Amino acid sequence: MPVLNEAEIIGEFLEKVRLAAPASEIIVVDGGSSDATLAVVRPLADQTIAGPHGRARQMNTGALRAHGQILWFLHADSTISATCLAAIDEALSESAVAGGCFRLEIDSPRRVYRVRDAIGNLCVDLFQIALGDRGLFCRKENFLAIGGYPNKALLEDADFYCKLRRSGRVRQVPVTIQTSARRYEALGPIRTSLFYLLIMILYFARVKRSILERMVDAFMVSKATVHQRSVRQID
Repeated sequence: MPVLNEAEIIGEFLEKVRLAAPASEIIVVDGGSSDATLAVVRPLADQTIAGPHGRARQMNTGALRAHGQILWFLHADSTISATCLAAIDEALSESAVAGGCFRLEIDSPRRVYRVRDAIGNLCVDLFQIALGDRGLFCRKENFLAIGGYPNKALLEDADFYCKLRRSGRVRQVPVTIQTSARRYEALGPIRTSLFYLLIMILYFARVKRSILERMVDAFMVSKATVHQRSVRQID
């Protein structure tokens, strides 16, 4: 698990992971948190690593330190169920399958998210590409064979999944992982969903990564501006 300044949520998350996967080795790689993330993590994880900054580097560092032969990459704002491990075992029971991901559901009752969930899950099945919030998993041998996550600041998870797909079959298992709606609520679910859809279309069209990075940076700045305005209005 790559983390950065997640002290508020990481403790509860790790406790739930331990309940859902009691025999698993939990490895948390911190990317330079300035809050109490490391102090919260240490008593709850099997390995706590103060690793290099950057999500790809963090995940590669953790994967190389793992003792198991199956790797499962999770985000701290995810919610998993006890059926997830069985789904991974079932998917990887086929030797031709290199890895896969889970179906995704935004953790909110708002109807707009159910539409977003349905479209996103369908696209994963159609285009065989997935992002990290879907709980990517793979065999360690395949991870090593493709060189792990590429050291990129954006869409490293999409690149990884594409490389994994070339090393064997990938599957979206019929089990759901929930992810927090916090990113979508900051600027509104429709606007945020459409923006990320645009980024993925441009990614498929092989637009330069530097352009995509500038677009995402500008979007994040606008999100921060909206947040600051809302705080002033509350004050």
